[in-house]
Amino acid sequence: MTINYRFVNYGEPLEPTPGTLVLDVGMTTTPGVIDHHHPQAEAECTASLIAKHPRLVLDHLGAVRPPQGPAFPSELLTIVTHTLPDFDAVASVFLALRLLEMGGVDAAMAKIAAYTKLVDSASLPKTIDLAGTPYAIFRALFSGSKKSGEDASRERIEEGLRFMRFLYARADEGYDFADDRRLYSGIDRYERSRRKVEDDYFQYLTDLGRGRVISLALPSIGAAAETKAVDGLVVRNPRSFLLREWARRDQDASPLGKGFAFLMTNFGNTRFILGVDPERGVNLRGLGALLNRRESEKRRDPTGVSGRAWYEGNCPFFNYRIIDSPQDGTSLSHEDVLETVLAFGAPGLNLQF
Repeated sequence: MTINYRFVNYGEPLEPTPGTLVLDVGMTTTPGVIDHHHPQAEAECTASLIAKHPRLVLDHLGAVRPPQGPAFPSELLTIVTHTLPDFDAVASVFLALRLLEMGGVDAAMAKIAAYTKLVDSASLPKTIDLAGTPYAIFRALFSGSKKSGEDASRERIEEGLRFMRFLYARADEGYDFADDRRLYSGIDRYERSRRKVEDDYFQYLTDLGRGRVISLALPSIGAAAETKAVDGLVVRNPRSFLLREWARRDQDASPLGKGFAFLMTNFGNTRFILGVDPERGVNLRGLGALLNRRESEKRRDPTGVSGRAWYEGNCPFFNYRIIDSPQDGTSLSHEDVLETVLAFGAPGLNLQF
């Protein structure tokens, strides 16, 4: 079977098309288009949706597995995902292809789906050895890559699928691959990645040194009108590719001694990513609306229809824990965004510790 890959922007709405499978993008969950970044989605990532509802793949492609051979009857399949595929996107592609080959979900596939759900929700345990966990190895594989555009996206798919096949084989052998650096011994590309992860901690310390530590009172999940005090870290153009993981573990540098629950990163003054630690019981509900309002004012577009909006994390899986700037870039400066964050997180009367 020949696989043709196509890459689109995040947030692109797509409809089911014969012979095409849309994964981790599309803004709907239906046979042929499997995405979780929309309000009607289940609280699952795309990989775990495939494992939970394999018919979303099989029914769309008319896949009834014959006694021998692959489930998908055609010789050509187009897979659409977002640019620079992340762990969930690559895992989704792997699971979908494996599903077409097997006709069902086996135990090793279920392990990959469950692990991916932890990764995509940013819920990996802080006790995990980062140099021994697949997410960090995956990120390290592409750290320092000189490729850009579609070449970079294709590299992530090709190298990422090779890595998923490796994880699948280990899971099928009965290994718990979530936290075991020994699994990568003797494999040059993965040992190099493991060393990159270890070295990345020093990049984090550099980012910390030139970053800004802030204190915020953020909305408490499940307690209306209440807030919780958290520490935040703001970094422009971070050098650490695992900044989020190191920052959330950093009890020494965070004033409250619990790690940085809020993180704001700025990449080239065109893309901003804001997020909070799921373990801290807070979210950013309302901040995205403030940023969108300010964006519309800055663009002099009171209707807010020009360009794309800030993504507010308004799906059950993220529950407003992440915010991403518009795909066409933002008109807001670093100072504009930070000012909005500080105003949103100003301590109120219902502060909880």
